[in-house]
Amino acid sequence: MSVTLTSARPAAGTDRGIYTYIAVFSAVLYMVLLIAPVIAGKLIAQFGLMPTELGMLFSLELGAFSLATVPAYLWLNRLNLRTVTYVCAAIAIAGNLASGFLDSFALLIVARVITSLAAGSITVIILTLSGKTANPSRGFGVFVVFQLLMGAVILFAFPVLYADADVSAIYWTMAALTACCLPVVRMIDGDMLRRAPAEANVPAAADIAAAEKSPARAGSKVKFVIGLAAVLSFYIGLSGVWSFMAQISGGAGIDLSTSSLVLAIATIPGIAAPLVATFLGDSPKRKWFLLIGYLGLGGSVALLFGAPGLIRFALAALVFKFAWTFILPYLLASLSDIGGSHVMNSTNLMIGSGFAIGPVVSGMLIESSGGGFGGMLLLAVIAVLVSMGCAMAIQRPARS
Repeated sequence: MSVTLTSARPAAGTDRGIYTYIAVFSAVLYMVLLIAPVIAGKLIAQFGLMPTELGMLFSLELGAFSLATVPAYLWLNRLNLRTVTYVCAAIAIAGNLASGFLDSFALLIVARVITSLAAGSITVIILTLSGKTANPSRGFGVFVVFQLLMGAVILFAFPVLYADADVSAIYWTMAALTACCLPVVRMIDGDMLRRAPAEANVPAAADIAAAEKSPARAGSKVKFVIGLAAVLSFYIGLSGVWSFMAQISGGAGIDLSTSSLVLAIATIPGIAAPLVATFLGDSPKRKWFLLIGYLGLGGSVALLFGAPGLIRFALAALVFKFAWTFILPYLLASLSDIGGSHVMNSTNLMIGSGFAIGPVVSGMLIESSGGGFGGMLLLAVIAVLVSMGCAMAIQRPARS
């Protein structure tokens, strides 16, 4: 059964209410990644950053999403989710506002890390609630689709609103959009996760002896580790490439306004891909969907080798964005299927770690090669292949 979001307010705690919360907050919280090429150009111009410094900023900022996961192991099943969201959203708003006023690169790093810690805490809630819906693949599809919709709006608006503005305008936009998210917090059941452990204790106690003897228990742990490796390597590969897309195009002689337009157009197939996952939901053909997506992602990175011209760069960007967002809902649903306590919290740890590793390593490889992108792109291809192998290893056997 397909689920559509309507203008009517969904009841708190229902799947529609959760989908609304996921859609609104994911659209805003992931803007930094989705418009990283635009922000990168602004930061280089304003602060005179070297590739390693730029990569470090993105790594620390995006890696803070990962650090937010660590305390979440303690509070996720204990605190009211509405209260946590309100507090973290307030911190994110303040952090984005402060970022726009800073002219010190060191202070900017501090502000971006604090802001991302707050945003990462809300992301933990988003991913956990996605896995609690009746159809996790659809929930994760909503998570991806609305990120891309917001990214498309910003990228298309960039030439009009931000071309002659400092990076502060982008940060203040994120602050205003985060404030607009606050009314949807009431659409989730704040005590959903606090009740879940108590409700699960009765059947768990009845089955514990059989579960401990089952070889599937050990197998699930191995699959979980492999699944986390799939997510980590996936995000290392894509974040390393995406953070420097503007620099790749610039190195090939493509100006910033043209590359921004190409990246904006690339959001169209990027949005189409998770929309398919959102409306189809889970599928017994998930393994094949993932395989097609990974091959497309690896191929798009390969197209970026050797200073691509405008046509090849545009094709690479279109395929890259489609494959990235086609893979993600099915990869996250694969992790959710494995089950276990804090599964999506651990997954978020890997997402943040991949964000942290990808840009800084890519920046170091670019600088060490005198501004070339070959080493960085080779790392991305290897990361994609590793992620593909791990993702294939954790898929459920096909049901006859």
